[in-house]
Amino acid sequence: MNQKPFMNEDFCLETKEARILYHEYAEPMPIIDYHCHIPIEEIATNHRFENLFKIWLAGDHYKWRAMRINGVAERFITGNASDWEKFEKWAETVPATIRNPLYHWTHLELKKPFGITDRLLSPSTSRSIWDECNKKLASDEFSVQNIMKQWNVRLVCTTDDPSLPLTYHEILQKNQTCEIQICPSFRPDTGMYPEHSKLFYQWISQLKETLQKEISSWEEYLEALQLRIEAFHNLGCRISDHGIEKPYVEEYTYKEIEKIFLNALMQRPITLQEARKFRSAMLFELGCMYSKKSWTQQYHFGVIRNVNSKMMNTLGPNTGFDTIGDFEIAQPLALLLDRLDTHDNLPKTILYTVNPSDNEVLATMAGSFQSEGVSGKIQFGSAWWFLDQKDGMEKQIEALSNMGLLSRFIGMLTDSRSFLSYSRHEYFRRVLCNILGNDIAKGLLPTDFNLIGNMVRDISYRNAVSYFGFDLDT
Repeated sequence: MNQKPFMNEDFCLETKEARILYHEYAEPMPIIDYHCHIPIEEIATNHRFENLFKIWLAGDHYKWRAMRINGVAERFITGNASDWEKFEKWAETVPATIRNPLYHWTHLELKKPFGITDRLLSPSTSRSIWDECNKKLASDEFSVQNIMKQWNVRLVCTTDDPSLPLTYHEILQKNQTCEIQICPSFRPDTGMYPEHSKLFYQWISQLKETLQKEISSWEEYLEALQLRIEAFHNLGCRISDHGIEKPYVEEYTYKEIEKIFLNALMQRPITLQEARKFRSAMLFELGCMYSKKSWTQQYHFGVIRNVNSKMMNTLGPNTGFDTIGDFEIAQPLALLLDRLDTHDNLPKTILYTVNPSDNEVLATMAGSFQSEGVSGKIQFGSAWWFLDQKDGMEKQIEALSNMGLLSRFIGMLTDSRSFLSYSRHEYFRRVLCNILGNDIAKGLLPTDFNLIGNMVRDISYRNAVSYFGFDLDT
């Protein structure tokens, strides 16, 4: 058996059929990143990063987790060490990440956009890589928008809090200086947790300030959310997003929700059962609003967030202390989708799980709520968070292939805060082409590259264009 070089042009592609599918069909396709967390302000100002730490490590809790596992002191992760010292500690950690997806991601991100293919990141190469990348980051070619253009990104959907103004989206729309289409996405998570009384009250106060409108009842709250949906829609939004542990579908009355809302405004204690009823009402009411605007809603299930209370109190949320949960998904999700469908208000929906044991659950659930005339209306979304690596993507693709129609899949996203994460689209496309290429080589699929290759093009780009209704060339 011939040894294959690491991270060359045929990385992950085990057969000649896989190489044809990737290089001729997948690789040339543009990117739609329909779910990410990159800061809109940095796109609107066409930001240039000062150094490799700023663009690569700051805010990346995937890398932070690996550094902590490797015994690195917090001072070199989120603390007061210099940018170079933090990068140096990451370079020391990288050799320890072998067989963790970070080892692949790290070298894919160095390959593109930086063009570094002759060295692996380690303590012995850290200074040369730091200097070479920093020199490139200082050039116009490595501004935020130009990095995105290097990746052939056509459209990005940021993730936006409806309680806040959409100032930078408005600037982009007015100035039209960005060649890439940038759309907001509607993410109202904080407004769904009345039991977190202080945060909920602050969120409602910010929503009132943004709208310059009083919100003193459940009805006025729904009206306020509808106004924000209109504002988002006018700026190109066609997608909402909900990061929830599990589906909520409790029985409730309008009077109960009104009482819960008023108690939350007065920062009175809210019971867990009341909170579940409130979230059930929110998911239903918002689903109806999305349906009327022909939006797509996204449900991200299964994460237990901020499990380390000591570090949560020290560093705050989104700092790398989350874990896979094992919530009940199937029965409440079926009831939630059915409740919306029964009222003829089930919007297009993408279902994501962070727990691989739920793959087949979501794949079969999606197949139970499709609609005439809409290809893949309910989607089993791409492998997400802890699962967006080779093994996780393969398992998601296999579950979708077996339980649904892979050909109607809308493909990959970054779900990232980093402008270097577009390599995840490349990684996904390589994995997809390897699976299909191996099937061709084994005689499990026909040797028809027009047939299989066009399916690859669809999954890589074209399905997402038509599914979301974006005004882009296919």
